[in-house]
Amino acid sequence: MNKVEILGVKIDSLSLQEVLATVEQFLASKNKYYIVTPNPEFLVAAQKDKNFAEILNYADIAIADGIGLGWAAKKQGQRLQRITGVDLMWHLCELAEQKGYPIYLFGGADQIAKQTAEVLREYFPNLKIAGAKSGGEISSDGRLTEDESVIEKINEVKPKIIFVALGQVKQEKWIFRHLDQMTSVKIAMGVGGAFDYISGNVTRAPELLRNLGLEWLYRLIKEPWRWKRIANAVIIFPLLVYKERIFGRNKKTESEQSE
Repeated sequence: MNKVEILGVKIDSLSLQEVLATVEQFLASKNKYYIVTPNPEFLVAAQKDKNFAEILNYADIAIADGIGLGWAAKKQGQRLQRITGVDLMWHLCELAEQKGYPIYLFGGADQIAKQTAEVLREYFPNLKIAGAKSGGEISSDGRLTEDESVIEKINEVKPKIIFVALGQVKQEKWIFRHLDQMTSVKIAMGVGGAFDYISGNVTRAPELLRNLGLEWLYRLIKEPWRWKRIANAVIIFPLLVYKERIFGRNKKTESEQSE
């Protein structure tokens, strides 16, 4: 697969159709795979957290979830097609219904996973939802206080696909730590706030704003307490991209190490 490297993180240059075709191949194999959905906030976090950066680069598919990544790729003379995590999750549920693969929803605030399951059942009546469990307190390295019981429950119901909504960075670390322990799971995907959107607890920006790259402005108006994350996406990320273009990644890395 063609990849575009932005701030040291490799993103797959794939269309939605190519991602779905690749997922079908994954599901037919004997191996386990995980999907990540990097956006500018992920890449900013990865500059300070090398373990997180490594986890992103180990992923079997990394989609460009954020118009900023397409902008950064264009600065390098390359191209990325944006695929949002919530859209990919939706299409994977459609695929799971068609193929009869059971899914599992894990994460989100209290009852959000179950509410998401109810909405999915309305749209995909034949979708097999093996379970839906909200997340608990998770540490920065991807550990839950009840990890063993969570894994046991997942193994009991035998899903093929698990969607994990524990928040960026933490959910990727949790998947990386536990994927091998989930015996039936073929594909794990970190989905961030997708449960909130699908369940209707959070509204997405109008399509026009999304197409114009102004989803951040809608989020800032609706959720002003997220200003720091939004600033990382629309201010810090472009500055890091320009800094890398001017000074090069190796020089920037050396200066960071000397601090």
